[in-house]
Amino acid sequence: MPHNIHEKNCTPVLYVFFGMIATGKSTLAQAWARYKHIQYYNSDWVRKKLAGISPVESRRETVDSGIYTKEFTSKTYKALRDNTESMLKEGKSVILDASYQYTSDRQILRDLAKNLNCQLYFVLCRCPEPEMRERMEKRQKDPSAVSDGRWGIYLQQKKRFEFPDELTSSELIIIDTNAPLENLLEKLKKKLP
Repeated sequence: MPHNIHEKNCTPVLYVFFGMIATGKSTLAQAWARYKHIQYYNSDWVRKKLAGISPVESRRETVDSGIYTKEFTSKTYKALRDNTESMLKEGKSVILDASYQYTSDRQILRDLAKNLNCQLYFVLCRCPEPEMRERMEKRQKDPSAVSDGRWGIYLQQKKRFEFPDELTSSELIIIDTNAPLENLLEKLKKKLP
């Protein structure tokens, strides 16, 4: 994975791409990481690494079971946070890619960025449900897909997702991902450092 080369006087940036499954956050976060040449951490990849399985090994478990229990998700988010903290302390910017559906999880990242005096931007990815459903169906047929997200899981997530009302307008960017990737990157280039 690429690393950022910062001068010592540059302030590192934490970019958090979040939202519900199949909203395009991973595609956009990876593209942003390539554009910025910085470290990228994906929750699905980290979760499966912690479980000792291949990132592309499918785990079609029911909601809140197996590697998707609340406890294992907490462990995954802690690993993401620890990796991020190490990178930020080295003065390197980081991209996180996870649902961060709860205010409390987002607040932990806000506290981390504040404590390390880093810039922080949350990018909420969203798109129309028919597009999300189509993406999930394509993903199920893709042997290289890392995410196990399915429609039933999305419906549960939709009930739980806490809209980020706690974030300020300078912290939050909402982007509709139902557009060509190049267009989305251009929008981000205008809004993010």
